[in-house]
Amino acid sequence: MSRIGKIARRSFLIGSAAIVGGVAFGIYKINQPVKNPLTTGPGEAALNPFIFIDQNGVTIITPRAEMGQGTQTTLAALAAEELDLDWKDVRVLHGPPAAAYYNSAMLSSSLPFKEYAMSEFQHTLADQLSKAGKLIGLQITGGSTAMQDGFDRLRMAGASARETLILAASDRWGIATRKLRTENGAVIAPDGTSLRYEELAEQAAKTEVRQPELRDRSTWRYIGKSMPRLDQVAKVTGTAEFGLDVRREGMKFATVRMNPNLGAGMIRFDPAPALDMPGVEKVIDMGRGVAVVATNTWLAFRGAEAVEIEWEAAPYPPEQDGIWSAIDASFEGKPNSTLRDDGDIETPIEGSTTITAEYRVPFLAHATMEPQNATALYTGDELEMWCGNQAPTVVQARCAEAVGLEKEQVNLTTTFMGGAFGRRGEYDYAVYAALVAKEMQGTPVQVTWSREEDMTHDFYRPACIGRFTGAVKDGRAVQLAGAVAGPSVALGATQRLIGIKPSGPDLVHVEGAYDQPYDIPNYRITGHLTDVDLPIGFWRSVGASVNGFLHESFMDELAHAAGQDPLQFRLKLMRPVHAASAGCLDKVREMSDWTGQTPDGVGRGLAFSYSFGTPVAQVIEVVDEDGSIRINKAWIACDVGLALDPSIIEAQMFGALMYGLSAACFEEITFAGGAVEQQNFPDFDALRIHTAPQVEVAILENNAHMGGVGEPGTPPSMPALANALFDLTGIRARELPLSKAFDLLI
Repeated sequence: MSRIGKIARRSFLIGSAAIVGGVAFGIYKINQPVKNPLTTGPGEAALNPFIFIDQNGVTIITPRAEMGQGTQTTLAALAAEELDLDWKDVRVLHGPPAAAYYNSAMLSSSLPFKEYAMSEFQHTLADQLSKAGKLIGLQITGGSTAMQDGFDRLRMAGASARETLILAASDRWGIATRKLRTENGAVIAPDGTSLRYEELAEQAAKTEVRQPELRDRSTWRYIGKSMPRLDQVAKVTGTAEFGLDVRREGMKFATVRMNPNLGAGMIRFDPAPALDMPGVEKVIDMGRGVAVVATNTWLAFRGAEAVEIEWEAAPYPPEQDGIWSAIDASFEGKPNSTLRDDGDIETPIEGSTTITAEYRVPFLAHATMEPQNATALYTGDELEMWCGNQAPTVVQARCAEAVGLEKEQVNLTTTFMGGAFGRRGEYDYAVYAALVAKEMQGTPVQVTWSREEDMTHDFYRPACIGRFTGAVKDGRAVQLAGAVAGPSVALGATQRLIGIKPSGPDLVHVEGAYDQPYDIPNYRITGHLTDVDLPIGFWRSVGASVNGFLHESFMDELAHAAGQDPLQFRLKLMRPVHAASAGCLDKVREMSDWTGQTPDGVGRGLAFSYSFGTPVAQVIEVVDEDGSIRINKAWIACDVGLALDPSIIEAQMFGALMYGLSAACFEEITFAGGAVEQQNFPDFDALRIHTAPQVEVAILENNAHMGGVGEPGTPPSMPALANALFDLTGIRARELPLSKAFDLLI
């Protein structure tokens, strides 16, 4: 296993000149090949970090985690396309923690450019910056980057392996390589004689790799097609191994109970009531709480509840009103960022109509269906870990540090995940398991959080306040000034994950607001950071999840103030600056038969967001059913540039929509007495089958560059619903969740 340096996320913001200078300085390092972390035995070959061959066939090693989004299927298809594998023979495994699996796309988004307007030079600059991920061992699944990262690398890995196998067959047969071809996992001679890849494995491993040529798009069999999911059979049959499914001989079960006043410790605790319970074997002091080990998880939960603990007080305002006051006070200071400042915002425009609005969005939990968990076995000179995670090198390094081992002494298996949404980019749950395992040396221990512990100790999507002022004249927006205040995701996460304070403007805080393709001549977006000691983390679509609601709600208010149809109003502002984004609006208009008019009892709302390289337009329809409002239909048009697997893209847009609508309707995290009030799904509800809309998705391919698909469907969902409710009721909701203002069907 190779060593890692530091991990960075899309919010690791330092001066772009410093980044690019560092890349230039270390270009020789970037161009050096990364050590292949795969080891082989007799009859096996690791032709590169992504292609492993043994006597059972070919296994494609994917660098990104499978958490329900289908990423391993598409990444495998990229390699299988070039390697000429029959789809039924494709096997896939997640790669071990290693620098070879660095994310080559993550850092490219840290440059302060409006992505929709980037020049080819700026894209080239971003591509070069991305390669710095190799220097810091940036192995992470997130930021909707898996396909941008894997598109060239996995195809090249497959092509390289193909050419190596052809060379091996050429040497064995004494036939020129130009006369050989590959098909369905075999090299085939002119007379039809064939050698399976597994027969050539050992010889291929000794063959010098040559530079391959990638297949022309016209020959693709898998890329661009809807492929059968590689994980679906195991999941349907119950044989897929999630973190909670891990079982090892002699295993014990544990849970943790940490201070609900986040970040604070314990004054004292009494383990006796728990230790008196049958099945409870040990209570471990974890500093900020306790771990309870038992013969099964249920007994561990009950034992943890029985421990008597006196907690330290919270280091932040203990009541929700105090937190809102701290966010509100952030507007008084100098802004952290002014990443868009076009024209003149200060001077009133004669003959214009001015509109002002203030919006609020709450803290949100990730609420993954599978609670946080990890299984660990500590033997004294080695730690073995099994858990779902988005950042293997970070988990490996932090667990090693926690138990006093070197990273190379930690073997981590990344399992399937029952949801992640950014939460499993953290490492806390794995470190707790490692510490418990050290106390239980020689015994495997599975540490599972209760739902209440999971909800109480999340790294939350930040609450934010947005203050917007704009002006319209002659049916167009002529001014827009937005100020966004709240805790910083970038600041909180980078300090926690890599131990440094990022400098420069916080892009993530204002993404989804400063970088939208609207031709408004006087346009300013500022970001104001709130210093409040709360655990803040990456939540699906990150800053765009906040700013999508703020910005698109206000765009709707501007449209109505201008007396314009909301879709036409946006189109006029968008067409001059970005054709692909305007194309999404055109398509969603066609799909939904948008006319701007709705009958009594029906409301329709529109919203648009450009995020993670992908423009997405959505229309939501709501209906009044005897005073209760039901979300009836939704239409989504997205432009991903190149659709690698349409069915997976459609599923991701659908899932992102549902995730966003659930948050818009019902979800918020609030604090009382220093602790989170919401403890389980009855307090933090989601859409159900009977409350979910019918959904239609259109996938376009006009964008100049490939975009992400896992997150861009979330930001427009919340404002589209709020705008639909305004169309239905005439009530403009400026605060989420919307259940506070409307009787929504539950």
